[in-house]
Amino acid sequence: MRKALKFGMIQEGESIGDKLKIARDAGFEGVEFDAPSDLSTDEILEAKEKAGIEIPGVVCSTHWSKPLSHPDERVRLEGRHGLEKAILTCRDLGGSQVLLVPAVVNNEVSYAEAYERSRIELQRVVNTVAAESAISIALENVWNNFLLSPIEASRYIDDVLSPKVNHIFQTANGTFAQRLGWYFDVGNIWAYGWPAHWLEVLGPQAVLRLDIKGYSRAKADKEGKWAGFGVEIGEGDVPWESVRDWIRSTNWSGWAAAEVRGGDRTRLTDIAARMDRVLGLDN
Repeated sequence: MRKALKFGMIQEGESIGDKLKIARDAGFEGVEFDAPSDLSTDEILEAKEKAGIEIPGVVCSTHWSKPLSHPDERVRLEGRHGLEKAILTCRDLGGSQVLLVPAVVNNEVSYAEAYERSRIELQRVVNTVAAESAISIALENVWNNFLLSPIEASRYIDDVLSPKVNHIFQTANGTFAQRLGWYFDVGNIWAYGWPAHWLEVLGPQAVLRLDIKGYSRAKADKEGKWAGFGVEIGEGDVPWESVRDWIRSTNWSGWAAAEVRGGDRTRLTDIAARMDRVLGLDN
């Protein structure tokens, strides 16, 4: 397993190169950027080479403002184009996966509408730009009122990857990956489910990445749902042992990324050490 973090968490250093070197020195092997963005791809590539660090993937920057479930077809088209740009940026940076929030259910968008609209848009991208670029799309479980059970989440993947689509493709470095899977956020799921239950249903092939953060149900019960995030990785009550057991029993390997409050190199070093402990990488 390899550790990454989000670029926005690196709050020390003047240039992209400075920030990537700080991340590497803090114990991370990869950094994920938002895309599309105003940052120069050439500058990121140059900084990446000098720092000796990888860009394993990017986070689609348009999935909240232009969700694939939006009632307006024009907005959905903009969202799809944003995802396509993120895929091309990921390819150019040498990454392999794009993180995507697939849909949002709210008062204006029903559950059924979110499911069908996002399924159609995702099929279009998976069968064209993603396939041509050998980039897989990793769906993140967030508090978007959508795909609320692991069985449904697994079915959604199957519905997008219709029988006509080859589920597996060969990446640029010769490994094999599923075209569409999950960027499984352990802390997010603990608010309303058990991480191990989801991991067991999704299976190691569909779990493309792990997002790592702390959460406390006890704190949330007393102070409100969002207050549950007010704990460090390894604190709170997330059942990390069950996650480690799943990793060991399935021989899962891949990238695990921190998604917490960032800071300077001292703060980032502490985050990396906490990830090592909860994931069993310090043994």
